[in-house]
Amino acid sequence: MAKIRFPGPVKFFHERRLPEEGTPAGYAAIIGAYKLKVPLPRVLSAVGERHRVWEEGGWRMLTPRHAPSATLESHLTFALKHEGLDLAVLKRLFLAAGPLEIAALVRRKPTGAYPRRIWFLYEWLTGQRLKLPTARSGAYVDVVDTAQQWSVAGETSARHRVRNNLPGTPGFCPMFFRTKALEDFAQNDLASRAHEAVAAVPRDLLARTAAFLLLNDSKASYAIEGERVPQDRILRWGRAIGQAGQHPISADELLRLQEIVIGDARFSPLGLREEGGFVGEHDRHSMLPLPDHISAREQDLHSLIEGLVAFDRGPATGLDAVLAAAALAFGFVYIHPFVDGNGRLHRYLIHHVLAQRGFTPAGVVFPVSAAILERIQDYKKVLEDYSKRLLPVIEWVPTAKGNVRVVNDTADFYRFFDATSQAEFLYSCVRKTIEEDLPRETDFLARFDRFRASVEQIVDMPGRTMDRLFRFLRENAGRLSKRRRPGEFSTLTPEEAKAVETAYAAAFGS
Repeated sequence: MAKIRFPGPVKFFHERRLPEEGTPAGYAAIIGAYKLKVPLPRVLSAVGERHRVWEEGGWRMLTPRHAPSATLESHLTFALKHEGLDLAVLKRLFLAAGPLEIAALVRRKPTGAYPRRIWFLYEWLTGQRLKLPTARSGAYVDVVDTAQQWSVAGETSARHRVRNNLPGTPGFCPMFFRTKALEDFAQNDLASRAHEAVAAVPRDLLARTAAFLLLNDSKASYAIEGERVPQDRILRWGRAIGQAGQHPISADELLRLQEIVIGDARFSPLGLREEGGFVGEHDRHSMLPLPDHISAREQDLHSLIEGLVAFDRGPATGLDAVLAAAALAFGFVYIHPFVDGNGRLHRYLIHHVLAQRGFTPAGVVFPVSAAILERIQDYKKVLEDYSKRLLPVIEWVPTAKGNVRVVNDTADFYRFFDATSQAEFLYSCVRKTIEEDLPRETDFLARFDRFRASVEQIVDMPGRTMDRLFRFLRENAGRLSKRRRPGEFSTLTPEEAKAVETAYAAAFGS
């Protein structure tokens, strides 16, 4: 085997410009030395000449005293200590380095905390057992550094003397960094606030609020995809969302939901894709694909769906509910297992996790899709946060049908990714639904009830006519001027019209 050479000072690394010349460290050094084709971490490390730590342009610049020596052990230790776990990079490294090099690393310091974590990760990620005796000494350590990344309670591994607190399985395990935003969201205890808000609403009013929010979410989910569909499909999908969390996620359940989304399967085949897939455009002249995102290979779909299902039924139950929802939903949409319907199912999975975990009050659906629609550009940026880093490492060729065929092994890139920004975005949407949408709609319906009760004391009219009257008032600043009044309201006397305007102002303000 050729001697591994770690990179020296550079100004560019994989087309990413350093803020100043520096020597790659940790994952950057490992990726460079072993020529790994992996999605780059969002933040890379390098050692500069300044005597302070600073960040800029996707780089964390460290001082000379932080510089690791030019060995795999030193750079791996640096990565685990300063950069957390990047499971995609680690697995590709383990496959490239091989069992002998990793076993030799552990033997040099068999009681060390970092070698034992590396040892466990090798066996967990590759499924191969290193020829090493069971560890006999050394205090138990967490595989995930909980000061850096989110984890679950996990269980001990006596062989390595570690606690496996990874928030997933080898089949699917996104990771989340402990950013200030996520910490603040978690400490707000939004679930309790949602339950308290709902408890204060009269039952009949809550039922009507819930029905509106459900319909609003269903409409928004189609609008996000740029689709205008018949009302019956919106209502059918709304009923499916209303049942989220009642049935465990499985391959069959996803297929059932896809059928509800698609409706007419003549032009969008149901079931897992049997060819490649991408999100993007085609060149107008050659019809060659111009992908913004490339989906998982069709031959990997069964195992990836199995990973999602195992995650949902296992580690997700011990993880913060919104983090678990982000991992499952964004993992699904990056895999993109179907020809059509992936986006709506992706958002359904958010509802599924929140309802299943009791985060959402019973009978209420947070209009997450509506919140996403209001921030559609931010949503696209969050989706692209990983897709842009994934695209350069996928090797593909165009097909005769204008599709893509992936020719390298990419499954691990959909199993293991940094879902921090996706979780931050989702948490912000959930907070909006709890702090703004739910109370706003409840308040609106309460005001409308007061308006309707007042009008019923003035004049007797059918419910639909009352609704049209309200819409007219809302569109005309609460005024019923005789000149602009439609025919059905022209018979109102001046006194009645004035009383109706007063009722509207009392309920909704001037």
